[in-house]
Amino acid sequence: MVQAYHCSNKGEILSPYTYEKPALGPYDIFVKISHCGLCHSDIHLIDDDWKITKFPLVPGHEIIGTVEEKGPAVDFLKIGDRIGIGWQGKSCMACEWCLQGDENLCAKEEDTCVGHFGGFAKEIVADGRFAFVIPEALPSAETAPLLCGGATVFAPLIEHKIAPTMKVAVLGIGGLGHLAIQFVRALGCEVTAISHSADKENDAKKFGAHHFIHVKDSSSYAEWKNSFDFILSATSTGLDWVPVVEMLRPRGNLCLLGGLEINLELPIINLFIGRKLISCSNVASRPIQKKMLNFAALHNILPQIEEFPMGKVNEAIAKLRAGKIRYRAVLSNS
Repeated sequence: MVQAYHCSNKGEILSPYTYEKPALGPYDIFVKISHCGLCHSDIHLIDDDWKITKFPLVPGHEIIGTVEEKGPAVDFLKIGDRIGIGWQGKSCMACEWCLQGDENLCAKEEDTCVGHFGGFAKEIVADGRFAFVIPEALPSAETAPLLCGGATVFAPLIEHKIAPTMKVAVLGIGGLGHLAIQFVRALGCEVTAISHSADKENDAKKFGAHHFIHVKDSSSYAEWKNSFDFILSATSTGLDWVPVVEMLRPRGNLCLLGGLEINLELPIINLFIGRKLISCSNVASRPIQKKMLNFAALHNILPQIEEFPMGKVNEAIAKLRAGKIRYRAVLSNS
């Protein structure tokens, strides 16, 4: 039996739960979990904000563990390998998107903890093709949030070919934003952090930002008009997007990552002038996940975490709901 933490209904606190270990398919692995990140997406699933949650829910999709068993077709992992599992758990592996390395765009993709029991547990059965060997240089606790948060911010930087000559702003300095600053700085860009919280300036510069904009109101953006080639929005709150777009240079790109519940309202003329773009990014593909882990290991990119025993999962959730985590929460089975 697998020991886990779950909720049976929307918004419930999590409680201990056991379920029978599923039989392993040809590509499946049985993983002993050492750490699992707690992401805002887990809160959205608990609250069923996206109307996709299937109860009973065992959240958790930033998983670090070791391979204990494997199916007969898993010849690319070894027993004892330290691996990571992120948001995406499966895809069809046969459509045009999967065949070109964009499994994250597959219409039949399945998520690690939507319709499947996730990583707030001692073990998990997962598709080994969506597990990634963790580079030795990366410590397990800090690496867990990279499997979702790190991949989420790294993917658009690669897909939009962000280059060292570019001026990049990171909007929202939280769980995603503090990682984005580190990745953008490591790419050699001039980095500006933007936040409504003045007390995050020192942290932002510690993570690698060259400049910091404290947003008091919409006028705070004014002196930065026509300044950035790329703005990575990691905020989860609604904004006046007109002055944000005005900070873009011609052909600049505003890439939206967070705040899936937010409506975007913007006069088209603000994009028309300067041929500006608005884009979005979801979870990373398998090739980009692997690149992200290797890049993070090479440049020592790690989140700032608060670690909790798995048994204190509800304490961690309450602190995350209150906005008091700096900057990622990680649950540990050790």
